[in-house]
Amino acid sequence: MTSNDGTTSLENGGGGSLITNHQSPITPLLLNRELSWLEFNARVLHEAFDERNPLLERLKFIAIFSTNLDEFYMVRIAGLRRQLAAGVEQPSAEGVATRALLDAINRKIAELMARQRTCLHDLLLPRLAEHGIRIVTMNDLQPAEWQVVDEFFESQVFPVLTPLAFDPGHPFPYISNLSLSLAVQVFDPQRGSEHFARVKVPKSLPRWVPFGRPHHFVPLEQVIGANLGALFPGMEIRGWHAFRVTRYSDLELASSDDTSDLLAMIEEQVFQRRFAEVVRVELQDGTPPALRALLREELADQQDLDTDDALLHEDDLVESGPLLELGDLMSLASLDAPELRDPPYTPAIPAELHDTTRSVFAAIRERDILVHHPFDSFTASVERFLEAAAVDEHVLAIKMTLYRTSGDTAIVRALTEAAQRGKQVAVLVELQARFDEANNITWARTLESFGVHVAYGLPGLKTHCKTALVVRKEGDGIRRYAHIGSGNYNSRTARIYTDLGLLTCSPSIGADVSDLFNALTGFSRQEIYRKLLVSPVNMRARFLEMIDREVRFARAGRPARIIAKMNALVDEEIITALYGASEAGVEIDLIVRGICCLRPGLPGVSERIRVLSIIGRFLEHSRIWYWENGGEPEYYFGSPDWMPRNLDRRVECVVPVEDPRLHPRLKSLLEASLADNRQAWELRADGTYEQRLPGAEPERATHRTLLLDSWGMIEEPVAAR
Repeated sequence: MTSNDGTTSLENGGGGSLITNHQSPITPLLLNRELSWLEFNARVLHEAFDERNPLLERLKFIAIFSTNLDEFYMVRIAGLRRQLAAGVEQPSAEGVATRALLDAINRKIAELMARQRTCLHDLLLPRLAEHGIRIVTMNDLQPAEWQVVDEFFESQVFPVLTPLAFDPGHPFPYISNLSLSLAVQVFDPQRGSEHFARVKVPKSLPRWVPFGRPHHFVPLEQVIGANLGALFPGMEIRGWHAFRVTRYSDLELASSDDTSDLLAMIEEQVFQRRFAEVVRVELQDGTPPALRALLREELADQQDLDTDDALLHEDDLVESGPLLELGDLMSLASLDAPELRDPPYTPAIPAELHDTTRSVFAAIRERDILVHHPFDSFTASVERFLEAAAVDEHVLAIKMTLYRTSGDTAIVRALTEAAQRGKQVAVLVELQARFDEANNITWARTLESFGVHVAYGLPGLKTHCKTALVVRKEGDGIRRYAHIGSGNYNSRTARIYTDLGLLTCSPSIGADVSDLFNALTGFSRQEIYRKLLVSPVNMRARFLEMIDREVRFARAGRPARIIAKMNALVDEEIITALYGASEAGVEIDLIVRGICCLRPGLPGVSERIRVLSIIGRFLEHSRIWYWENGGEPEYYFGSPDWMPRNLDRRVECVVPVEDPRLHPRLKSLLEASLADNRQAWELRADGTYEQRLPGAEPERATHRTLLLDSWGMIEEPVAAR
């Protein structure tokens, strides 16, 4: 189908990711990134259907699917709608018009939402009920249970509720982003008139209210709905229905050469996005047409953008089922019911660090230490490294980047203690970490209050690298110890994300990290790094050089292979280089968890490229690159994906793993992923994914394999699934 401007549209077939072009018999070489992301979220949803997963883990995937979709609306769909509102019908890289793309996105989301409802209400909740876990309505309660809930309402809920009326004397209330609300129809018997009121369901209270029966809960909105008479005395409550609003929530910072403005700009943006335009209204099933129309009209009137494309249309109001805000199911997924959850595990302590009486710095001087979270203990490695640096009398300085942190953690405490002990402590806090901006502002100010020097990054660049540097005075002079990772310095996510970290005192890597921090905190324009790949300085060029090196080896008849593991593959220049490498004879395996715009298996283009996605117990987050290098393999890992933003608009860091004793660990990790027949999905040339199944073979699941693999480290036994 062709649009008026000559761009192509999307065929509604297969996985919804295939871009077709009527003007050329040549199949286009790129898959659309938005539809590829939706395919990823479909794989997340599939885990909720998969009966091989324990029931509460399946419920967890429903919650993850929902929160993923929230962010997709707030950023990607909202951004596309802003393009239309601005009159920009700019085709995507695949030649697809924005309006056609939004139509295809809406069709795919409608399909996924229908599957989510079926999974939750027809499969999971009935199965959980068989195990004594139930979400019930107020009508299901016995009189004594009603009394328990009423007492909870009066003591805990009623004091924090604020009903907001809408009538000629009261403007339509502001509805905050992602908040669950009740639209209440109130009748005034004295005046004979009906009114609308909004009651916000407070996030500060538990969504699922216990009432005495073990593992039985009433949704908080039902508790409020049953007690609306206390909020509107003298009125008749004619009905209430839950609804939820999603707003545009990305940051739009004007470029500035003055970093002193950055904190103020971000604080202002975080405040202003509370009032950004609405891109979705979720409604409880059975919402009356009149109430639906009222919400659409009043929310549309509050929009800041004045074009038809910015207005709320009927399709933007979605009936999402009897329960909204399904991300809150995560708390139920954490119930104490071991038989319905994944077996617990104890992270391993690296063998080099098992002796806690020995200095961590002595262990690192002996050899580089590679850690793989969550299989290896974050506490016993990264936190111990920084805690030791904080109290070591020979440590002169600590420098690190914080992109997302989990609050008052051992790391933050170590940094503040080091500053109080008189050490020089410099921390770059990335204020633009999406949806963590307010949290990072708070921690930046906390660190500053303890004497930590806090920097906010470079103008126009987001600092996404994960690096820490400890400068220590020793008998033979100054020595630098570095930690470089693929994941955040966050103890909570270190237990659920797979990430790599390297502890090293390599002089060349230490010097590179020093240069990197000088560029981040000062006026340095460092252009040459000894070992590190740093974006936007040398990373893109070095990756392209290494791809080309494999091409030269293939043409010379020498071993040539690339294995690359990452979260997303979008960059056109990298994809083009990979296509060229495939044509030249390089064997390429890509392990891409989420978005992948490369199309494998195209004759004459990508026949030697295979793409896998691993979805399972842990979030695959590590980024690793293997280069065959003519028979002398090289391994790298770090913080970036192969996306334009990572290579050109962020500060990222990739480190080579030079100690050959560490290579078998990385090889085992990659081989476990490539051999997976349980968690792995294969990308087809048409953009669809097919899950691998073990059939008659033994089941090989990446995460279970790695949990059971000691990697030569001290580890307690892991319970069998």
